Amino acid sequence: MSQPQTITEKILAAHAGKDTVRPGDLILAKVDIALGNDITAPLSIRAFKEAGAARVFDKDRVVLVADHFAPNKDIASAIQCKTLRDFAQEQCLTHHYDGGDMGVEHALLSEKGIVGPGDLIIGADSHTCTYGALGAFATGVGSTDLAAAMINGECWLKAPESMRFEYVGELGPWVAGKDLILMTIGDIGVDGANYRAMEFTGPVIAKLPMADRLAMANMAVEAGAKNGIMAPDATTEQYVKGRALRSYKFYASDPDAAYVWHKTYDVTGLEPQVAYPSLPENVVGVSELGEVDIDQAVIGSCTNGRLEDLRLAAKVLKGRKAAKGVRLIVIPATPLIWRQAMEEGLFAIFLEAGAVIGPPTCGPCLGGHMGILAPGEVAIATTNRNFVGRMGHTQSKVYLSNPAVAAASAITGRITNPATL
Repeated sequence: MSQPQTITEKILAAHAGKDTVRPGDLILAKVDIALGNDITAPLSIRAFKEAGAARVFDKDRVVLVADHFAPNKDIASAIQCKTLRDFAQEQCLTHHYDGGDMGVEHALLSEKGIVGPGDLIIGADSHTCTYGALGAFATGVGSTDLAAAMINGECWLKAPESMRFEYVGELGPWVAGKDLILMTIGDIGVDGANYRAMEFTGPVIAKLPMADRLAMANMAVEAGAKNGIMAPDATTEQYVKGRALRSYKFYASDPDAAYVWHKTYDVTGLEPQVAYPSLPENVVGVSELGEVDIDQAVIGSCTNGRLEDLRLAAKVLKGRKAAKGVRLIVIPATPLIWRQAMEEGLFAIFLEAGAVIGPPTCGPCLGGHMGILAPGEVAIATTNRNFVGRMGHTQSKVYLSNPAVAAASAITGRITNPATL
């Protein structure tokens, strides 16, 4: 009889051609998708060519997305994006996204069905862990690891220990998946899950829509995790059915699987959470912050730029205007989300509130463009990181929240609980 395994261990074993793996095992695993963007992929392409490789292992499984500094903000970024464009054309890649096809990679790949349950996905971007929400093993790697995978379709990995996070109770109004992951990181710290799998379970997770699950898995890396993951269920099936480009497989942890750590959170009564500068672990309930004036509110990113996030922000903003002196920036994560938001009338709400609506891009999240902060300025954002200088000058500050809090804060000019409006 085989040993009990977690969902993470089962996926890794399947891709390594083994019956089982144990935490700490070094494995050579087959990769389903190898992903790069306009910052990381040029380095991978250079390593690919220096290795003397002629062709990628599979033109359908190497994915390039120009999303960080696109639309090109300067000559350097234009060269980066051209490097991707030229390589994609040379290799006849099926999945290269640029210009009007381009979206924020970790919203785009799941939306297009490029990734699916049971996959093993590596990406030269730390937030590749997002796809764990689909029941996949997904993790960020370095550009040279991506280059190797582009050549041979394999990646060396050490099987991580698993941590089990169970959420029970009932979520209140204006509380979403973003608040659950902020609360969790606030509890265990930014190094609380170092090189471990964060497995999210419980009745609260079972009720979460896919957008909220993706937001939670997205930020697992902010606790140092190797991956974040959720067992696929009926919600997952509804999301991937008719969308997935390849066959997929649902895995689940065995009931007696071993975890290095297990914690249960009762989220009844939880209020919206905010992470204050300059770490995602600096988390408090929004009412505990006191008076924090803001200069900018950003709604978007691979964490909270999906249609459900925009609907939540629009619900708060409808019939209201951003406070004088506050720059409200809304960035739908993909062209499809952009179109859906426009057709639903969300853009009219945003524009009437005084917002700037940007094209799909990572943009301000990494301090790239379309929302850079000056010295002394303060932003609240639905993004995933608030490190020193993350969104601009090192003397600026970033607070993290869900879209409803960001929208409410734009209206009042200070960080605000939407329940008080």
